Amino acid sequence: MLGFSNGVHPKGRKTLTAGENIGRGPEPDAVYVPLLQHIGSPAVPVVEEGQRVLCGELIAKAAEGLSANVYSPVAGTVKGVVGHITLSGKKADHILIENDRTDERAFLPPLADRSRESILARIAEAGIAGMGGAAFPTAVKLGTDKKIDVLVVNGAECEPYITCDHRIMLEFAEQVVKGIRLCMAACGADRAVIGIENNKKDAAAALAPFAENIRIKLLKTKYPQGAEKQLVYGCTGRTIPEGALPADAGVLVVNVHTALAVYKAVEEDTPCYERVMTVSGGAVEKPCNIWVKNGTPYRDIAAFCGGREDCARIVSGGPMMGEPVFSLKICTAKGTSALLFLNEDECVSKKAEPCIGCGRCVQACPMGLSPVFIERAAFDKKYEEAAVYGAEQCIGCGCCSYVCPAKRFLVQSVKLAKKVLKGWREKERAKNNGEGAEKNG
Repeated sequence: MLGFSNGVHPKGRKTLTAGENIGRGPEPDAVYVPLLQHIGSPAVPVVEEGQRVLCGELIAKAAEGLSANVYSPVAGTVKGVVGHITLSGKKADHILIENDRTDERAFLPPLADRSRESILARIAEAGIAGMGGAAFPTAVKLGTDKKIDVLVVNGAECEPYITCDHRIMLEFAEQVVKGIRLCMAACGADRAVIGIENNKKDAAAALAPFAENIRIKLLKTKYPQGAEKQLVYGCTGRTIPEGALPADAGVLVVNVHTALAVYKAVEEDTPCYERVMTVSGGAVEKPCNIWVKNGTPYRDIAAFCGGREDCARIVSGGPMMGEPVFSLKICTAKGTSALLFLNEDECVSKKAEPCIGCGRCVQACPMGLSPVFIERAAFDKKYEEAAVYGAEQCIGCGCCSYVCPAKRFLVQSVKLAKKVLKGWREKERAKNNGEGAEKNG
């Protein structure tokens, strides 16, 4: 069994929801649908204040370049485009829709054929973005002009607490496999491998009857097994070089939830306006997996599941890579996989102490980086030095902070260095492009 080096073994805490069937989530009085639910540019509104829309109706069209369509998750009246708080702490444009609870629906037109071009066009039309968390527009990824021979499907779900992908594989096995075949057709892959951690053998068994000619690969239960480079290596033995993408190695990666969304768009003519998410933690009365409409306020989810707002910590996503929630006014989006309400005994809130030079962060890093040296460079604002130590290759998994006995804010420091370096690179590219345009002029 192939496995990546390093990594960690945090407590899974998945038993809270692993046996919970997927149910329907809250029906909010109003939704705040973000125009930016994907990597790239915000979608452009195509509705007006006072207009009535149906569930599944296009409300914002993909902008030029990298972007994705946005659909209404409810039937109701558009109240306008408003600035609404996001996880970053900044306001961004959302379309506010008052839910009339009629649940009247609109669907995409039936797809006439199943050619590669038609499938890609439908995926783009449906507004599907990677639902494993990255939220990269799926049609752009699958539409690459590079030669792809293997599609790797991420069913690892290595983050503690989160079980929505596990339940999707159990309850929608046939639809997921059909979605995988559609993704294969869209990217031109000859074969596919579904990577699943070996603590989810029931999911592998559920998929197997439908997965003829698709390999199901059981992987070691280790975090971050679902990270792109680690998953590709575990499923194919291929190593993605530094600075390269999986497509450069002839591989594309999609999440099982993304495959389900592709199936629903192609076979059921349903655009992407809701998703399955896990609500869990010791401060939740009813831990569960539920379908949640995009744009649902976290407060509605808390009320529906009995999540306590006064708990020790609320996290959007998993405890390793998720973001702290400072306000339940924040709303869900296509990439919102989980909402966790954690008690004191589920959190580590110790004060950071001086580094003791133990090297555990280096031993744990699945990318083979030296987080301690990147942190020191970031503190000294020596960002080029941080780049030499590999800051830009960090995947933000949090393994370094998890194992650090001094409780240093390692992953945060590396992320800061990475953000600064990205800004520098973008400014440099813009400058070079400007100089090139002047010469051509």
